[in-house]
Amino acid sequence: MIEALDVPGVSLRSDALIALRRVALAAQSAPVLAALPGGFATRRKGHGLEVADMREYVAGDDLRHLDRGTTARTGRLHVRQFQEERDRVSLLIADFRPAMFWGLRRAFRSVCVAEALSLIGWTVVESGGRVGLLAVTGADPVIVPARGRTRGMLDVIGGMVQAHQAGLAAMAVGQGADTPLDQALSRADRLVPSGAELVIASGFDTPGAGLADRLDALARRRVPHLLMVTDAQIGRMPQGRYPIRMADGRRLRVTLRGGETHEDPLRQIAGRAALVLDAGESVEQTARRIVAGRPVERAA
Repeated sequence: MIEALDVPGVSLRSDALIALRRVALAAQSAPVLAALPGGFATRRKGHGLEVADMREYVAGDDLRHLDRGTTARTGRLHVRQFQEERDRVSLLIADFRPAMFWGLRRAFRSVCVAEALSLIGWTVVESGGRVGLLAVTGADPVIVPARGRTRGMLDVIGGMVQAHQAGLAAMAVGQGADTPLDQALSRADRLVPSGAELVIASGFDTPGAGLADRLDALARRRVPHLLMVTDAQIGRMPQGRYPIRMADGRRLRVTLRGGETHEDPLRQIAGRAALVLDAGESVEQTARRIVAGRPVERAA
């Protein structure tokens, strides 16, 4: 039964997520990348060891930072400014609860979640940061501690593949339940240090009554970013009643109004702006949407 689900868009393959490194690197040259969820400005002034800039002395500057060469050449006092040393950490939170295992076109929403987080994760490690994983499932979560370099991203990919396979297996036998998202996020603040970014990719089904409070609590010491993964095709289906089969084998009919679209790139989730991604679009289109996702920073 599980082998029958091993098809593109339904199952998750580690080699496909590893191959997204090329797509992420191609997008990395875009000037807005540092404003992405999971992106970081690679240079920032501070008190590190590397010289960032040179400027004229002003009252109050530390005289220990005087640059003798520039001062001698110009005849005016100049001081050095240094790069700030930053520990850049992103926790990638993948929603692999049962509600995410469906899609009408190219891929399940769960697959799109993994692709989007892989694109962001590769960007983080290539910029010198560390990535970790919290994969929310219908049973126990899968957690990967934050690590840097390619090894860290490969560990995250392995964790996502493991969690996704477990989710498919549970769906095949009609098991698993949608734990409210607010409860699933209860341990997120303990997995990464203060100042880290939390990139939450989900359909936000069954959010739980306390999701807004949970996100507010996380935002006090960390920076949450929301990616809402949907399938816009459902809004373009004609009005009518459609048969569906539930995980427990029950058959129901749902009524769709028809004519709905999801053209607005931002939605409000628990009072916060979320970047909307369409699971029916190609990976390259998803990458472009993420690169163009600067409004998430501005509106969050």
